[in-house]
Amino acid sequence: MMYRHLAFLVPALALVVLAPLVATPADAQQPRTQRPTNDDGLVPQPRPEKQFPLGASWTAVTVGGKPVGGERPSLVIDEQLRAKGFGGCNTFSATAYPLREQALAVGPVAVTRKACDGGASATERAFLVALRGARKWDVVQGRLVLTGVAGEIQFERAL
Repeated sequence: MMYRHLAFLVPALALVVLAPLVATPADAQQPRTQRPTNDDGLVPQPRPEKQFPLGASWTAVTVGGKPVGGERPSLVIDEQLRAKGFGGCNTFSATAYPLREQALAVGPVAVTRKACDGGASATERAFLVALRGARKWDVVQGRLVLTGVAGEIQFERAL
């Protein structure tokens, strides 16, 4: 007796389940969106996200668009996310976090207090301010480029 009451539900349930699978004339008239293709007709794959070169040593080539002369600043960010290096006169350390989409977060910088001549001091100050303000990173033609609110630093790979 109980099953007779449920018998009318089976055709209705089949309609509810199968209805989205059946194409209607309205569906057939709507254009389908196609994924963009490249010249070969293949769907381009998203680029894999770049990985920051942790543990690599870098020497500054330009700071704020100006070439660096004399003792050039250096930088290495190790696997513990510690940035260490030479600012042009003093050594420094800070935390540095490479983030998604090639973003970068640099914490407060600790610097030794060795006395320097005017030129080295100015270079070091510009370098450390640009490093602390760095918000983005990229590796372009083998050079590490840090950009931010205080300018850009370009590094070449050190030996």
